[in-house]
Amino acid sequence: MSESELRYDRMVERALRGVVVEAMAFAATHGLSGEHHFYVTFQTRAAGVKISPALMARYPQEMTIVLQHQFWDLQTDQDGFQVTLSFSGVSERLIVPFSAVTGFSDPSAKFGLQFQVEDDAIFDEDDDDTISGEIAELEPAPFSAPQEELPEGGAQVITLDAFRKK
Repeated sequence: MSESELRYDRMVERALRGVVVEAMAFAATHGLSGEHHFYVTFQTRAAGVKISPALMARYPQEMTIVLQHQFWDLQTDQDGFQVTLSFSGVSERLIVPFSAVTGFSDPSAKFGLQFQVEDDAIFDEDDDDTISGEIAELEPAPFSAPQEELPEGGAQVITLDAFRKK
């Protein structure tokens, strides 16, 4: 067996994506308590990502969402997650495979991961089902699982690029 057949980098990335799967499944079942919240960055052009045409036009490459107080009906399986968020007062359902995720963090736990998306997981430039993003305004909306008090005001979706090493 040659060295190139043992792709440890891919093995480690798959294992670390398992952390994201488990964290999202926990949040879907139990909600997020205390200060826990997730920043999830994903490639909007990746295979299996489903976002409205309005969000696709606004976010053509990458999008970061925040799961804290303003999300509903988070559902997960081994392949991905679905969640409803409010963008400028409009509820949007997002479907994101875990293979499209490029970043995941829980700032309250000082925990974060970054991933590579395989080239074959990205759609062509001309694909009409693609999306991307940088910053999106969110308005407060009720969360479907039990939680503590909601903060006043809205939230903001941000990209993690500002925090990455140059």
